[in-house]
Amino acid sequence: MKKILIIGAGTLQIPAIIEAKKMGLKVATFDFDKNAPGFELADEAYVISTIDIDNALKKAKEINPDGVMTLASDMPLRTVAAIAKELDLCAVSEETAYAATNKAMMREQLKEYGVPIPLFYKVTTKSQFDKRVNQFRGKKFIVKPSDSSGSKGVYLCDDHTDMSHVYDYSMAYSNAGEILIEEYMIGQEVSVETFAVNGQINVITITDKITTGPPFFVEMGHTQPSKLSVEVQEQIRDIAISANKALNIQSGPSHVEIIVTQEGPKVVELGARLGGDNITTHLVPLSTGVNLVRACIKESLKEEPDLRRSLNKSAAIHYLKCPIGQITSITGLEVVKKIDRVIELKLFRKIGDTVTEVQNSNERIGYFICIGDSIKDTTELSEYLMDEIVKINV
Repeated sequence: MKKILIIGAGTLQIPAIIEAKKMGLKVATFDFDKNAPGFELADEAYVISTIDIDNALKKAKEINPDGVMTLASDMPLRTVAAIAKELDLCAVSEETAYAATNKAMMREQLKEYGVPIPLFYKVTTKSQFDKRVNQFRGKKFIVKPSDSSGSKGVYLCDDHTDMSHVYDYSMAYSNAGEILIEEYMIGQEVSVETFAVNGQINVITITDKITTGPPFFVEMGHTQPSKLSVEVQEQIRDIAISANKALNIQSGPSHVEIIVTQEGPKVVELGARLGGDNITTHLVPLSTGVNLVRACIKESLKEEPDLRRSLNKSAAIHYLKCPIGQITSITGLEVVKKIDRVIELKLFRKIGDTVTEVQNSNERIGYFICIGDSIKDTTELSEYLMDEIVKINV
């Protein structure tokens, strides 16, 4: 029986653990949390941080897996790459892993390769920060950590913003002690799921996004397929492929975030892993029939993944909205559960809990996933559920 090592045993990794078990594989997992939910599902569980490369490498040599991977997590990718290199397994290179998990390094490589990106500056000190901020006088701009995810530490600024607060806020989320100051791009935001096999980049699908908008830009909804024109989607596909090549992604998935500006599509960032927010674990198989989790497992084992599309449906996820305050009542959930086209409904808050402004993805209160034969179907159902059925009052 082959063994796969999955770096991480949290909620995001559970779909990979379950899929690997379905495939008849033995599953080993690493996580710093001894109570990680994936530990109960795995055959072997080791309390090792997903970013502790030295100890993870030591244990990996001991258990000798046939493949190694992570799912929808950025920083563990460095651990995956180190283990793959040492044990001659299939994964991205260490150079690619580092570039894909540091936005400054990523931007520099994208720029060098000619991939369209926003104007940006990397800073490590308050004096550098103040100097670069002055170059954006009279314009809106974005400040973000170079090595964070889930919209943590991201802030939209203008001439009236308290920049000392923004510097402290963003730097608090950067382990590397680096901040990016970048051009504020306006336009439809999309993500592109790709999968590389032997250096060949396959575009699986394009996802339209909804965010909270300024100042935090937390993602609140995703819909597949994209409603953008065929011409624009072709531009997006070409740019996503170029971004993969710029980071030298030879195998496995990528999640490329792009904003369609007036000057054309520009890359926000690229993750050399599957997209989170249930995009690749739920929406992709529901809309295309492609099981990207299984494909990742296959690729990590040096087996041929099946990327053939078998469906042409629409799928969407929407995060529930609620006014700020203490929740006094929640209605409509039982109605939602009875609707066949609603695949999943989850609520992370209960009556009595306090809801604050959504500043990052961890502060969202719940979601539903629905399907339809067309974008129109999923859009109409989503709007009906959000506007008429689910009521969360404070």
